[in-house]
Amino acid sequence: MRWEVYAWAGLSLLLIAAETLIPGAFLMWLGFAAGVMFLLVLAVPGMSLLTQAVLFTALSFVFVFIYRKWFRDRDRVSDQPALNRRTAQLVGRQVVLERGIVQGRGRVQIADAYWDVTGPDLETGTTVVITGAEGMTLQVRPVE
Repeated sequence: MRWEVYAWAGLSLLLIAAETLIPGAFLMWLGFAAGVMFLLVLAVPGMSLLTQAVLFTALSFVFVFIYRKWFRDRDRVSDQPALNRRTAQLVGRQVVLERGIVQGRGRVQIADAYWDVTGPDLETGTTVVITGAEGMTLQVRPVE
């Protein structure tokens, strides 16, 4: 076999193995491009080094495009969809107003954090339920 066949096979394996050390799903796609180059160089003897480099570059762009288009932007199903959205985790929780709602604005304490709330005017000490959030401000209504 020719040296370039071994080189493309080795580069393909090296890039795919490097993906396990540096996760990010990027090197793997370059490894796939090198794997296709291995097959092309094996099937087409006498391909110039410049042609190989241009094909590898083009294949790399194609594989990375495929990754970005069909794999990266897919919605992932999670058993905890609100994991990194703190306000979404609080929806439905009942809390007591630490400062009554006056002119639509008040405050509650949840654990060791104070949250601004909006809702109908209510007195301090009223139990409310969190119905939503807008930014870092919780929307509440009185418990029925």
